[in-house]
Amino acid sequence: MHRCKGKIFYRNEDGDFDITNNTNPVSGLYMRKQVTYTENRIFPYADMEELEDEMFTTVRKTVGNLKPGHPWVSMDNIELLKSTGMYLKDQSTGEQGITLAGILMFGSELMIQTALPHYRTDAILRRENLDRYDDRDDIRVNLLRSYERLMQFIAKHLNDKFYLEGDQRVSLREKIFREAISNLLIHREFSNPFPAKLVVEKDRVFIENGNKPHGNGMIDPENFSPYPKNPKIAKFFKEIGWVDELGSGVRNIYKYNKIYSGADPEFIEGDVFKTIIPLTTQATNQDTVQDTNQDNEDIKGLLEFCRTPRTRGEMQQFMGLNNRGHFRQKILNPLIKGGLLKMTIPDKPTSRNQKYYSNR
Repeated sequence: MHRCKGKIFYRNEDGDFDITNNTNPVSGLYMRKQVTYTENRIFPYADMEELEDEMFTTVRKTVGNLKPGHPWVSMDNIELLKSTGMYLKDQSTGEQGITLAGILMFGSELMIQTALPHYRTDAILRRENLDRYDDRDDIRVNLLRSYERLMQFIAKHLNDKFYLEGDQRVSLREKIFREAISNLLIHREFSNPFPAKLVVEKDRVFIENGNKPHGNGMIDPENFSPYPKNPKIAKFFKEIGWVDELGSGVRNIYKYNKIYSGADPEFIEGDVFKTIIPLTTQATNQDTVQDTNQDNEDIKGLLEFCRTPRTRGEMQQFMGLNNRGHFRQKILNPLIKGGLLKMTIPDKPTSRNQKYYSNR
């Protein structure tokens, strides 16, 4: 970036472009050049009373359950902020106080809007009414509450798929969107006024947020170097168990979406970071969704049927399946291994009197 005779120019390859009166390119360039993180900005007049005490209680309870004896459990609110770097003192100016990270993590909606007026996350369902939306949640609360509301929005509008990882049932929907939503919240550039979006459509979910790019174009999950955008916020999310290591989110979304929909997600780096999560493969499109939904409904129906202990034959008849081997291998054994079905005679799994029941 160059200034000449009171004008600001952006040099791009062979061209010099006058951007003096164009606010967004100027602020974007300064943002990319800055060496400090926006999350560390100090608000010396921010009052501890404006933070939500309930959020501190929730955090202490969460880390206490994850790691008994965690030091945060015994800290008061300001000690917790200082230990996480969300209450700082500027050694060059002597200015001290709650940082933007602390406000975004624990602040009330009013406090956040005062500190960062453009902050919001827009959750949109757009399947029938493509010009506007079918459902929407305009989220302007702190990051902890935002995570919960975005996860609830996804659970409301996307089906889950029955899947066993080893002998444990896992929620593919939660595995994918836990990572995607965490990335949306913790890796955005908060000084960028671009509103963050999570949009659910018929065949995809796409997510956009303001970004401080370290490159441009498509990200290859097998060959990329992740950069922390807000390292203190990211570390906080990791401590409470909502994210794993830096860079794991991209890889996990790739891994689990391949199972969920059969299609690869896309991650596109730029001034706006874009995540595109396909919900169906292009080849099967809506039929895949219908088949998946039907499989889920059939399994739910079987588990409900087995609230009263049933024989294998009764279960097969209920599901309309004649092939004993297929039923045992593809349905019965995975349900038993996943703990969703239990045997009435567990010591004699092949007993002719064996029945199976669900307590869910």
